[in-house]
Amino acid sequence: MLRAGVISLHTSPLTQAGSGDSGGMNVYIREVVSSLTQAGVACDVFVRRWSDELEPIVEVEPGFRVVHVPAGPVDLAKEDLPAIVDTFTAWMRSWLAENPVDVLHANYWLSGVVGHQLKHPLDLPLVTTFHTLARVKAEMGDDEPAARVDAEARVVACSDVLVANADEERRQLIELYGADADRIEIVAPGVDRALFSPGSAVGARTAIRYEGGPLVLFVGRIQPLKGVDIAVEALAQLSDPTATLMIVGGASGAEGDIEVHRIRGLITKHGLDDRVRFVEPQPHYALSTYYRAADVLVMPSNSESFGLVALEAAACGVPVVAAAVGGLRTLVRDGVTGYLIDDREPAHYAAAIDKILGDPTHAAALGAAAAIQASRYPWSGLAARLRRIYEELADARVLVDCS
Repeated sequence: MLRAGVISLHTSPLTQAGSGDSGGMNVYIREVVSSLTQAGVACDVFVRRWSDELEPIVEVEPGFRVVHVPAGPVDLAKEDLPAIVDTFTAWMRSWLAENPVDVLHANYWLSGVVGHQLKHPLDLPLVTTFHTLARVKAEMGDDEPAARVDAEARVVACSDVLVANADEERRQLIELYGADADRIEIVAPGVDRALFSPGSAVGARTAIRYEGGPLVLFVGRIQPLKGVDIAVEALAQLSDPTATLMIVGGASGAEGDIEVHRIRGLITKHGLDDRVRFVEPQPHYALSTYYRAADVLVMPSNSESFGLVALEAAACGVPVVAAAVGGLRTLVRDGVTGYLIDDREPAHYAAAIDKILGDPTHAAALGAAAAIQASRYPWSGLAARLRRIYEELADARVLVDCS
């Protein structure tokens, strides 16, 4: 049976998305690996040990186990993780000597560095999915350390296959990092249609105890790059004074608490205290109820490599108003399944939301088209593509030389 070593140094598939450093990548790893095991690929997921209460190995399901790597203090901040990469790598190399795999698949740049260091000593092909790129974030005003930029460039040059979530990420890898186009595979994430599908808005609103007017939904971590402030500013400019903004998620990263405080100040400034509702992070399965209760999902991110939240909302038949960045350009068909906004102007978000809230027939058409669009993204399709990539690399054993 083909076995993959999935490196996810800072993100565990066992943690709940929506707070801290947990987000769409947690969901991605869990769903990808689960789908891979169903496709006949056994997976060991290597995650840094982040709690004293964790078992060394957690069997999630047959063929899917999480291996907790002891590397640094359990409460180490994400910003300090580069310092323990070598320790993580050394431990993982010892493990793989006794528990071999056929291919390495790194997720995020820190994991890419680990994969880069393991590839040639172990003679293993390396697949890398970055999820976010430092040079893309810099273009949006979120500068990352030069060490990360340099590390990403080395991992790009070393990887046998680079997995891009969408055409836009492929372009970014080529133009910003000089990636070899022939080594990039576009493999879009998926959505679990058993969980996320259209349903009763009335029933959903009852379930979440919402009895107000039109509901605008934001789902995600509260941090500057997610643009929650734009959602609040847009709410202040909506035509319908009964509309409510519901924010499902918690503070994230070093600036998370500061951002929450700033957002609350912005809400008070605009006199919106009774029109904005904060909801703590929810289990992934429960998000479908919030999506179905909403009239529109707003996603004003500075950057998104893909945007799983937008895909999940669309699968529930909810129109999406999103920033025209990254994979959102692919997920949202402007004027067909929702609206794409090319700038950071809250007024433009408000105008798009008004089009949806002010015309129920148009909103229903957008939602129906969104559900159809989302049905084209099954996790099983992603797993089949990845299995083919793994098999081809394992059989060829001709590795890109990055020495």
